[in-house]
Amino acid sequence: MAELGETFACVPSTERGRGILISGDPKSNKILYCNGRSVIILSLDNPLDVAIYGEHAYQATVARFSPNSEWIASADVSGTVRIWGTRNDFVLKKEFRVLSGRIDDLQWSPDGMRIVASGDGKGKSFVRAFMWDSGTNVGEFDGHSKRVLSCAFKPTRPFRIATCAEDFLVNFYEGPPFKFKLSHRDHSNFVNCIRFSPDGTKLISVSSDKKGILYDAKTGEKIGELSSEDGHKGSIYAVSWSSDSKKVLTVSADKTAKIWDISEDGSGTVSKTLTSPGSGGVEDMLVGCLWLNDHIVTVSLGGTISVFSAIDMDKSPRLLSGHMKNITSLSVLQNDPKIILSASYDGLIVKWIQGIGYAGKLERKENSQIKCFAAHGDEILSSAYDNKVQRVRLAVDQCIDSHIIDVGSQPQDLSLALHCPELALVSTDSGVVLVRGTNIVSNVNLGFPVTASTIAPDGSEAIVGGQDGKLHVYSIIGDNLTEEAVLEKHRGAITVIRYSPDLSMFASADVNREAVVWDTVTREVKLKNMLYHTARINCVAWSPDSCMVATGSLDTCVIVYKVDKPASSRLTIKGAHLGGVYGLVYTDDSSLVSSGEDACVRVWKVSLNSFS
Repeated sequence: MAELGETFACVPSTERGRGILISGDPKSNKILYCNGRSVIILSLDNPLDVAIYGEHAYQATVARFSPNSEWIASADVSGTVRIWGTRNDFVLKKEFRVLSGRIDDLQWSPDGMRIVASGDGKGKSFVRAFMWDSGTNVGEFDGHSKRVLSCAFKPTRPFRIATCAEDFLVNFYEGPPFKFKLSHRDHSNFVNCIRFSPDGTKLISVSSDKKGILYDAKTGEKIGELSSEDGHKGSIYAVSWSSDSKKVLTVSADKTAKIWDISEDGSGTVSKTLTSPGSGGVEDMLVGCLWLNDHIVTVSLGGTISVFSAIDMDKSPRLLSGHMKNITSLSVLQNDPKIILSASYDGLIVKWIQGIGYAGKLERKENSQIKCFAAHGDEILSSAYDNKVQRVRLAVDQCIDSHIIDVGSQPQDLSLALHCPELALVSTDSGVVLVRGTNIVSNVNLGFPVTASTIAPDGSEAIVGGQDGKLHVYSIIGDNLTEEAVLEKHRGAITVIRYSPDLSMFASADVNREAVVWDTVTREVKLKNMLYHTARINCVAWSPDSCMVATGSLDTCVIVYKVDKPASSRLTIKGAHLGGVYGLVYTDDSSLVSSGEDACVRVWKVSLNSFS
């Protein structure tokens, strides 16, 4: 069987003008955040220690560990809360429909018996508290007229619940059963986050009006404010207390995080301003934060997680980043296969190092959406949705010497001749374009709808797949393409074609979930009956020794075949990526890298010994 070696996690989903509420577990130093339908559990001590929960039917919004760390409650845009175990394959304990709209925040009671959730709903149902095991309501939450952005459970008795909303109000409820006690309208804009201090004596609310206000946690009365001197210059999106209840961390649209000393009388003064490295663009706005033991965590609008040391705040933060959107393609650098490049359709290229993880983003001069992507050595070829192909050279983490090649219509596929990478084949919907360096040397209308293409590593041959399922083999002599054969075996449009590294074979796959391995010389079928996926095949990868071929599909699975064995003796990786597998590449004969719609990259250990 295949063993999961490591996961390069996606980053939290963010939205401009909104904060995100991440959480953590003090016992394990793990944090929780959401991206799409996934809930990510990431260890701050080892960022390659990642677990992903993908059982929500709708986009997940927030997740929290229970006080005993045994359970996680996560919520989504449909108003559903799922409660599941942190062990035993995330066994589902309960599922409740809590609100009629999106849930923005939820909190456990300190005894782990109750959960409060807040968000959007019909009428005036914006908050609900319930027993975690039965779903029984434990109070009435009147007093808000708009979406409730955050809620908090007082960590000590007597229990209190506090809420804050888009109606600029901060409300207090006593219980259980909980009922409205009082309301404050001291903020003049959306109140984005509210949190009780761990010792249960104070409460703080932060708002888009750039203010933070402190209250007595028991009575609900206002006791102080964060000082405006050296304060935030933009909306404050999130707040988190230190474990000793003496400091708070805030993050803002002004791209800074601030540490505040909180006095006994409830006033707050800035003791440290933290700035995360970045270009200073909109993506560097800070929208989420968490103080977890000795870790100070901030999240930017671009999804970058910065981890500062609470013991030495002058030390540069550790940066954890990655993709936020579907990763459409993968490539490895031929001169160092441990370096993996991944491209997502939103135009981001990320560099990873096997065994280490995130190693930086590659800044392209044109940040348009990426449709096709290939890399070799220090060179990248990419295409967008603008009829152009970009050939760029890499230098450390920057793309330099960018050349734009207009191929006349939208590229469907592209590939580099790996042994002579100045030669590239770009296919459009009706033909192929041969590019040598930065010049178009041949532009051929093939007379049939093209769906996939590839060029041989030595540049001697090209194969083009059509909407009709046929494979057209062309010899390349100089700058001319000559059709040599038409191969018929597929029953659906071709989705991908790849040569084996030793050039003796090539693999093709189609929308009708079938893959075929062909002999390059005889053009006979070498491995057939590769019909084990349940949906279209998106990608194919060969092992460097040409002994194994892997397919990735919309059905979320990766299947690995040994070429000299029948297709029935296959290796299936089920649920490799939530939403489908879109990228596959080998870094060595036993390491298969996959990527998918869940915006994550995974490395699997697959060897010939895995086939029994």
